[in-house]
Amino acid sequence: MNQNNEQSQRGQSRETDQKMENNGGREEPKPEPDSLFHTVREFLKQEEQTYGRFQIPELPDVPPLSSTTGTPAESGEEKSLPATDTNMIQEDSEAGPAAAKSLEELFEICLAADALRTDLADTRLVFGTGNPNADLMLIGEAPGLQEDRQGEPFVGKAGQLLNKILAAISFRREDVYIANILKHRPPNNRDPLPEERDRSLPYLYRQIELIQPKLILCLGRVSAQTLLNTSEPMKNLRSRFHPFHDGIQLLVTFHPAALLRNPAWKRDTWEDVQLLRKRYDELTGSSR
Repeated sequence: MNQNNEQSQRGQSRETDQKMENNGGREEPKPEPDSLFHTVREFLKQEEQTYGRFQIPELPDVPPLSSTTGTPAESGEEKSLPATDTNMIQEDSEAGPAAAKSLEELFEICLAADALRTDLADTRLVFGTGNPNADLMLIGEAPGLQEDRQGEPFVGKAGQLLNKILAAISFRREDVYIANILKHRPPNNRDPLPEERDRSLPYLYRQIELIQPKLILCLGRVSAQTLLNTSEPMKNLRSRFHPFHDGIQLLVTFHPAALLRNPAWKRDTWEDVQLLRKRYDELTGSSR
């Protein structure tokens, strides 16, 4: 019996020495008897005694399941959207300016359109004002401080001067429709940035389509260059009508705010608006 114990102890000692050698001379720490590791190791020992030595096979790589179809997603395959997401995309597209059937609907769409905002926080939508069936539409570049406060284009000193210009050719503000390229105020009255104009134009184009004017008067360089998609200076754009879209004719003149800074341009503006009134009467058959 003692001999068996000695052999068992010698065997355990050799096993310990071998483990220490494999472990860089450090004795492998003994797990706590009640630890999960101890429990799993004892279970595996019992299984090995019963069924012989075994190895746990490596699991093959399984493609991830598509969240929409429940089938493996193939590499490079475009994922299909769930029905709810598809409906959301349709709603977003229907909320675009092309979906508006009236100026009232377009106004509501513009209210919710983040694309129309500038980098100035908490600005008010300045949509447009005037006769929704006007044959003449006036388009400026962007709202200023007073326009932002009142939610209406061309108010303040520039708006008062515009009213006088219109009255000089027998128009009331209520006879025409007035809007801007941008529908939110940019900071410090700076010119609209190219990306701001690009984002705003689809909404303005839809506004023009709904009003269906015969004539457009561009007020200022930015408005004219944007709608005509040109970089030509004012001197090359004034004094003649430009074909625009769907038979609409477009004329360019100075912005009223520019006239306040440079009164010498008022004579040129007077010539422009007289030309405008003459063409308006020809197209509409009206007389003053």
